[in-house]
Formats: sequence, structure tokens, C-alpha cells
Amino acid sequence: MYSRLPRAALQPFVKTLWATCAGPSVPGTSGLRERVLPTGAVHLVIRLSGSPLRLYDTPSSEDGRVLGHAVVGGPRTGFYVRDVSSPAESVGALLYPGAAPLLLGVPAEALAERHTPLDALWGGFASELTERLHEAQTPEARLSTFESLLLSRLRGEARIAPVLSFSLGRLASGVEVGRVVDQTGYSHRHFIALFREAVGMAPKQYARVVRFGAALERLAARGAPRPGDVAADAGYSDQAHFHRDFRAFTGLSPGEYQAAAPLKAHHVPIRSNSFKTLSPRAGTFPRE
Repeated sequence: MYSRLPRAALQPFVKTLWATCAGPSVPGTSGLRERVLPTGAVHLVIRLSGSPLRLYDTPSSEDGRVLGHAVVGGPRTGFYVRDVSSPAESVGALLYPGAAPLLLGVPAEALAERHTPLDALWGGFASELTERLHEAQTPEARLSTFESLLLSRLRGEARIAPVLSFSLGRLASGVEVGRVVDQTGYSHRHFIALFREAVGMAPKQYARVVRFGAALERLAARGAPRPGDVAADAGYSDQAHFHRDFRAFTGLSPGEYQAAAPLKAHHVPIRSNSFKTLSPRAGTFPRE
């Protein structure tokens, strides 16, 4: 895995660029799946080798849905399950909230709770992007090509609206939505519409996902504190509230999540043939 910040002109819109190299197949990983947990962000992924992205409605679903090699993952409030049994070379970008309309050309709300083929948004440019990435021979060259092509999608004086940047920061700090709206000077209705269009979900949903993500990172860390302590530190009213949110976002209890010992906080490995957690020592779990 190679990852880095984008060049300065992209940094207001793209949080991280990354590329993976396909390693050798790992014995015993046939049918391996992964539970991907919500981040509230938009992901852009282009697979350059291996099978196209395949998703499942539940960990035990028999038939998956094939989405293709170039996909946009919209902001979500629930997990999804994907096939990770075949190593693949890929390139991707994690967008900041509010950047999707500027880079992808559609309101973030149109991408929410789903995966969208990139060619449905960019037409022939999606094929051009994939071809150019195939021509690049190293992960570093692919990332350089990728960010140049992303920059070409920005038109004029593209920028994330200051009111949105302000609101995102306040919500991430735990400020109540009503107070944030009052501080913007917008009407509640106007603010909700603006936020949904830019971010892909309502402000209260976004605040819940951000709070959950902060708790998840602590819970996934080595030597993590008890779930009850994590809940208190993350601002949950009590442990029962934390458990309800955790189950809603992941389909798991905090204890089940910790028992899975994920290598990355938002990526929980599972076995599709037995639907038991796979030990992380059995292999690696590449991103989309």
C-alpha cells in the first residue's frame, strides 16, 4: 500500500491518495469477504487488475453484485460487504466532505448509500483515466497521473463553501446541530438542503457517523480501553447509546468487533464460506 497527501491544489478536496500492488494469492483466502464500515466520506477507486468489485447485501448472501473496475463509493450510514479474495492493483482517492459535487459533477446526495460506476458520472473520461493509469508503471507514477487528471476535473475557482467548512468543523467538534445552524445565519431548511447536497447526508447523520468513527479508531487500537470508556470519551450519553449506534453502523457489537481484530478500523475481515472472523495473520485485506 502506497498512500500520500495530494499536491497543494488538490488538498482542499482530496484527503488521501493511495495505490496498491497486487501481491501473491494467499492460500485459504478463497471466498474471503470484508465488512466495510461507514466513514461519511466519498471514495473513488479504480481497479487496474483482478476481478471487478463485487458486493453482497449481507455477510451470508450467496450471490453478489458486480459493479465494475472503476467505482465511486458514496457516503454511507451503514456497512457493506465486499469480496477481497483476489489481490488487485488499484488506485484511489478519499475525498473531503463537500468535494464530491466539485470533482464528480453531481450532488453528493445522489451518491449516498450506494456505489456508482465512474463512467455513469464521467462518461468517456472514466475510460481515459483508466487507460492513463494502466500506462503508468509504478505506484508513484500512477498517483502522479491520477492527481493530474483529478485536477483537470476542477473548473474555474472551485472551492468548498466557507459556511460548509465552518459547519463541518463545528459538527466534528461535537457542537449541536441547532447551534451550528444558528451560527451560520442560514434558515434551518436552507442549511439542511445545502448540507445534503454537498455532503450526502443530513447534519445529524453526519455528526453521528463522525462520532462513531472517532470511537471506532480508539476501539481498534492496540491496548484499547473498554467499550464503556470509549463511549464516554466519544461523547455518548451512556454505554447503551453507544451499543445502539455501533450495532446500527456495523451490524456488530463492540465486543464482536474487537474479537475480529481488524487490521484497519473500518475494514473487518469475514469468511464467506463459514461466516466466521478470519484471523488477520491469514492474509492481507486490500482496499477497494
